[in-house]
Amino acid sequence: MSLRIAIVGYGRMGQMVARLAPQHGCEVVRIIRSEENLDGQALTREALNGVDVAIEFTTPGAAIVNVKSMMQAEIPVVTGTTGWFKELPEIREIAAARAASVVWGPNFSVGLHHFRKIVAEAARRFAIEDGYGAWGWEIHHAAKNDSPSGTLLALAEEMARSGYARPVSLSANRAGAVPGTHEIGFDSVEDTITIRHEARSRDGFARGALRAARWLAGKKGFFEFREIADELT
Repeated sequence: MSLRIAIVGYGRMGQMVARLAPQHGCEVVRIIRSEENLDGQALTREALNGVDVAIEFTTPGAAIVNVKSMMQAEIPVVTGTTGWFKELPEIREIAAARAASVVWGPNFSVGLHHFRKIVAEAARRFAIEDGYGAWGWEIHHAAKNDSPSGTLLALAEEMARSGYARPVSLSANRAGAVPGTHEIGFDSVEDTITIRHEARSRDGFARGALRAARWLAGKKGFFEFREIADELT
């Protein structure tokens, strides 16, 4: 049975979600473009009638309003917009109060999810090796707003959770049309270890969001993509 989805934001990511939706058993029944959705005004229960899950890729300022509006309209939402995660505690509280359905994440690439697990294990091992310093570096296309990206910050947080308590030097570049490359490294007097994830296209992000939408249907709660990625089929 097809999952009926709405696409909120019809930029490059929204268009890619629409193109790949049929391959994931999803039917696009509503597309909401930014010009018709000032302050979330298009995200009402009536406008989204018949939608099972919405997938949102917009801008940091718009995402907060969009997610709040869809929770109020009782529409499950998968949001891949980054740059607004300081507002997560407030959104989490609203989701709990409304028994809403939300999946969020700094990156919806399944490959990046496994990369993150590898980084965590490396950080755990090098945490006990005092001779190793660590860095994180990334490059994204020139139009990406947040720098460092939510993904690089999440990787650094993963390292800290894994026990690497020393500073991690982070840097970011923005140029051209690069979909996204992330690199974590550990360096000592004796050697250097480098771990890298390089996205070839944005397809992986769109596929991850569609898989998350299918997973979210019928569930209640506030989930981060990394918490559910291993369950996706």
